[in-house]
Amino acid sequence: MQTIVIPIVPELPRYLHTDAASVTWVLTATLLAGAIATPLTGRLGDMFGKRRLLLICLGLLVAGSVVGALSSSLVPMIVGRALQGCAAGVIPLGISLMRDELAPERLGSAMGLMSSSLGVGGALGLPAAAAIAQNASWHLLFWGAAGLGLIAMIMVWTLVPESSDRSGGRIDFPGAIGLTAGLLCLLLAITKGGDWGWGGPLTLGLFGAALVILVVWGLYELRRPGPLVDLRTSARRPVLLTNIASICIGFAMYAQALAIPQLLQLPAATGHGLGQTMLVAGLCMAPGGLVMIFVSPLSAKLSAWKGAKVSLMTGALVFAAGDVAALWLLSAPWQLIVVSMITSTGMALAFAAIPALIMANVPHTETAAANGLNALMRSVGTSTASAVVGVALAHMTQPFAGTLVPTLDGFKLTFILGAVAAMLAALIMAFVPGRRRSVAYATATKEAAGMAAGHVHRSS
Repeated sequence: MQTIVIPIVPELPRYLHTDAASVTWVLTATLLAGAIATPLTGRLGDMFGKRRLLLICLGLLVAGSVVGALSSSLVPMIVGRALQGCAAGVIPLGISLMRDELAPERLGSAMGLMSSSLGVGGALGLPAAAAIAQNASWHLLFWGAAGLGLIAMIMVWTLVPESSDRSGGRIDFPGAIGLTAGLLCLLLAITKGGDWGWGGPLTLGLFGAALVILVVWGLYELRRPGPLVDLRTSARRPVLLTNIASICIGFAMYAQALAIPQLLQLPAATGHGLGQTMLVAGLCMAPGGLVMIFVSPLSAKLSAWKGAKVSLMTGALVFAAGDVAALWLLSAPWQLIVVSMITSTGMALAFAAIPALIMANVPHTETAAANGLNALMRSVGTSTASAVVGVALAHMTQPFAGTLVPTLDGFKLTFILGAVAAMLAALIMAFVPGRRRSVAYATATKEAAGMAAGHVHRSS
C-alpha cells in the first residue's frame, strides 16, 4: 500500500483532474491514517480479539482499494487511500497473535519475518506496481490490491485462530480522540511543513497544538484506569529506548528509500543520474526485499544467542555501514543494488529484534497495543525523514532542462543522515538493560499471566 501509487504519481494530476500540490495528499492520507489507526487497533485487538481486528483492518483495505479503483477525482481517491492506510495495524496485530499461538521455538523467526514484511512488501511491490502502471490501466493497481486483501481475509478467517488472551475493559473514547487529534496535528506539520513553510503560522500552530493536546492526553491517560495506552509501561526503560531507537530506524529506512529510486531515475545527462525507468528502478530494489526474507530467521537465531538488544544494535550498525558505503557506490545500478542489499540486511536484523524487545518487557495482555505504539514510532521516523530529506534535496539543486534537480552532494547528504540515524539507534540501544534482566522480567510476566489465568479458571 505504501508503494502502489509511486509509479503513477507524476500522472495523477491528469488522472484525477487536479494539480500536483494536491496530489501529495494521496500519499499523505495513507501515512496519517496508518499512523493513527495502528495504536488504536492494537489496543482494540488486546480488548476484543486480535483476529477480529485483523479482519476489520483487511476489510478496510479492501474497501479503500475498491474506492480507489472507482475514483476519477481527488477526494474519493484520498478517502480510498486513507482506508488503505488503516490496514497498517495488521503487522503489530499479527506479531502479537503469533506470541499467543506459536510454540516458543517457532516464535522468533516468525516474528522476524512478520516485522520485516513492511520492507519486503515495499521492495517487491514497487516493481510489480511499475509493471502494471506501464502496461495496463492504473485502476488495475487498486483492483489488484482489493483482490489481495480479499485473499488475505479468507486465509485469516479459515486458518488463523483467535487468541484467548484478552485485556478486557472499556473503549477509552476520550483517549482515542485525544491521541488522534494530537497525532494528526503533529504528522500534518511534519509532512506538509515543507509546502506550507516551516516558519509559517499554520505549521507552527499545528506543532503547538500537537504539544498541548498530547501533554493533556498523557496526563489524562496516566489517571485513567484501563487507558488506551499504558504510559507507565511505555515509560519502562527497555520499552522507551526501543521506541526511540525505532524512530531512528524508521528515519534511516525512509531516507534511503527516497534517495535510491531518484538516483536511478534521474537522466544520465545530469552527470550523476543513472537514467533508468521506474520499472528498472523497482527491480533494482527487489533484491533488498529478498534479502530481508532470508535474513529475518538469522536475526531470530542471533537474538536467541546474544539477545534481541544485540541483534538490533548489529542491524543498526550494518544499516549505517551500507549508507556509508553508498558514498562511494553511486555510479552504476549494480552498486546501488549492493547498497540496498546491505541496508536491507541491517533492516531485517533490526526489524526482527524490535518486537522481541517490546514483548519481553510488557504484560502479556498488552502486546498488540505495545507493538502498535512501536509501529507508530517508526511512522514518526519515516515522516520526519520525508520532511528532512525533502528540505535537503530541495536546497541542494542544479539546473537541468529548464528545471532544478537534486545534486550529487544532496544525495550523499541523505545517506549521511541515514547513517547518523542508524548509529544513533545503536547508541540508544546500548543503554537498554542486558539480556539477563530482560529474560527475568519476561519470565515474571509470563508467571503472573499464568497465575491470573488460573485464578480466572478457578473462579469460573
